[in-house]
Order: sequence, then C-alpha cells, then structure tokens
Amino acid sequence: MPALCRECLTQFDDGARCPSCRSPRVTRHDELWDLSIAHMDCDAFYASVEKRDNPDLEGKPLIIGGGRRGVVSTACYVARIKGVKSAMPMFQALKLCPEAIVVKPRFEAYTKASRAIRALMDELTPVVEPLSLDEAFMDMTGTARLHGAPPAVMLARLVKRMKDEIGLTGSIGLSHNKFLAKVASDLEKPRGFSIIGKAETTAFLRPKPVRLIWGIGPVAQQSLEKAGIKTFDDLLRWDRRDLHDRFGGMGERLYALARGEDGRRISSNTPVKGLSNETTFNVDTADIDILDGHLWRMAEKVSARAKATQKAGRVVTLKLKTSDFKLVSKRQSLHHPTQMADTIYRTARALFDQVSHRGPFRLLGVGISELGSDGDADREGDLLDPDAGKRAEAERAADKIREKFGTDAIMKGRALR
Repeated sequence: MPALCRECLTQFDDGARCPSCRSPRVTRHDELWDLSIAHMDCDAFYASVEKRDNPDLEGKPLIIGGGRRGVVSTACYVARIKGVKSAMPMFQALKLCPEAIVVKPRFEAYTKASRAIRALMDELTPVVEPLSLDEAFMDMTGTARLHGAPPAVMLARLVKRMKDEIGLTGSIGLSHNKFLAKVASDLEKPRGFSIIGKAETTAFLRPKPVRLIWGIGPVAQQSLEKAGIKTFDDLLRWDRRDLHDRFGGMGERLYALARGEDGRRISSNTPVKGLSNETTFNVDTADIDILDGHLWRMAEKVSARAKATQKAGRVVTLKLKTSDFKLVSKRQSLHHPTQMADTIYRTARALFDQVSHRGPFRLLGVGISELGSDGDADREGDLLDPDAGKRAEAERAADKIREKFGTDAIMKGRALR
C-alpha cells in the first residue's frame, strides 16, 4: 500500500514508521497517488494565532471572545475538551472551563495569517476556492507534472510549510469530490491528513450520521429524523422520487450525497455575492445584551473577511429566526460601500431595533452584499452621519495598533461587557 511520511515527505511502501526519519506520522492509502480534490482547514485558527504570538499561552485552555456577557468566537482544543464551543455564551463556557484564559479577537492578525496561507496554496494550484479565513478547497488535478510529485505529497508539504514558516497547523482532506474532501478534513483534527477513496466511499458513508452533510442544521436534521433518516444507510433506502416529493430540491441533493456523488467544481473565479456570519443558539434567547454581543462579534467577522478579500458591501442584512421558526430578514442600503465592523454593526443594530418581534430568537445573522472592490469604501463623508469617515479611519488605526502592540492595546467599550 502506498505510504507518505508527513514529516520528511518520503514516499514508500506500507509500514508503521517512515524508513527515513522513523516518524509515525504516516499516511497510507491504496488511492494515495490518484486523488486530487482537497480541503484544507486550519486547526482552531484564531486560538492558534494567539498562541503563536504569545508563547505563554501554549498548553493552556484559551477562549477567543468577549467578556463575561459576550460569546465565544472559538476555543483551542484544550478548552474544547471541556465542552467549550463556538457561539456559546461566555458565562457558560467559563463554567465548563473556569481556568480558561479569555482573549479578545484580533481580526487584523487573523487576516494577515490567512493571506500568508493563501499565498502558499496559490503556489500549488491556481484553482483555490476559499470558504473563510481559515479553510479552502483546492483542485490539484494535473499539477503532478508541474511539481514533479503527486498532489498528496504537495499537500503534506503545504501543511509542513504552514507550520515551519507561519507557525500554524492545518488538517487536509483528500478525496475525489468537494463533499468528501471536506468530510475528510474533519476526521483527524488537529494536524490530520485523511483520505476517502472512490472504492471505499459507500462503505465509509453508510454508518455515518446525516448531520455529516455540510449545511444540514438542527432544523433539517429534525425533518430527516421525522422521516426515519438518521444515517446515510437510511438515506440509501429511499428512491430519488420519494426524496424529492418529501424534501423538494434538498431531496435531489441528499440522493446524490448518500452515494458520495458531488458534481460541483472547485472554482477560484466564482463571484462572491455576499459575506455573512450567523449562529443558531443552543437555547433561544431574547436577552438584548447577549444578542447585541453576537451582533458585534458577527460584524467583526464579516469585516475581517471583507478586509481579507479586499471587498466592500453596499447593503447590510440582518437575519433572525424566532423560536417558532419564523424567519425575519431586513436590509439597509448604504450611501457608500463598507468593510468596517463599526458601520456593519451600527447598521445591523438599527435594523434589529426596527424588528417588532422581541423574541426569543433561535438564530441571528449579519451580512453584507452587493460586493465590489474596497477602493472607494468608507472614504467619503455621509451627510446623515458626518462622523462615519472619522470612525473608519479610527478603526483602521486601531487595527494597526492591535497588530503591533497586541489585542488589549486598544478595544471598543462594548467589548468590555
């Protein structure tokens, strides 16, 4: 069976350890040299950047997020073992892991790290499709002749360079389509390298829960369970027509994915229509402080993605879902496109204040759309808000200060709540 050492990149036949460096970090698979669709997902990205930049945090439970009345943006694996999850209220996270160190997000640092990683991916293939700051698909088809090595070797070299040159780790999923590559990248985190080959696809999927499908949230999962569908094996018992009659367009997608089929192509040229961030709460809430904390966190995340991709949006959107699953959506067009967290937050908060339904809510989301280049964003004054330009300049200055002197050098007052 073909094998690859992920430490020294030696290629060899099956063995428990690398014959060259004796490392046990070996990937073995019958289709190791034949697959070319990959998904790379950084390991606890925000927390890893913080630990890289502050070695005193190494080995300690770390939570990225707001104060006690805020929410968790992400957590390192030490804290995750204690049950801490993204979007969890901070007070709940600290009950689970009271010894955790809480650090405010530094999105400018995460954006800089993301760009460095993207530059390494661009060296491997021109077909890179980013999903967020810390993950992307790569189509490595036809690159073996260019690099003189199979895609698996180059992907192992990528994560090795990420560690050596940028100080961050990532996990690789390698398969024959996007769906399975993304599933694979989450199988052995952190520092994983997992493969799902064509020959094993059906056998691999059969016992797995359908929540493995990207985009199957709690509501969709409940609908499937009502139909007696909990695993891929359950899905395989349904024919195409019945799935379509029961679930509409999603039924067609489920029929294909149950068989490990995904015809979507990886494209670096797919136009991005909008940038957004949303969360489904573990417990429905009408607490304004908690909701406001989420609004600010989401505005920062959307802003970070916009800055990382040099995009700006002319429309800000607010999305809410009530406890009885009623969807509420509001949008506001701006006089000038923006990528500033302050502007996104202020507009989203104004939209929230216009919502007549006062909750409780089970989902909250913020986004920007009608995207364009950031060249003319946040530069001109606004007659209705003459201080908008000054706040944009202040935010850019704050970004630079935090990047140079650390996350606590300067922060918004609302971040202290």
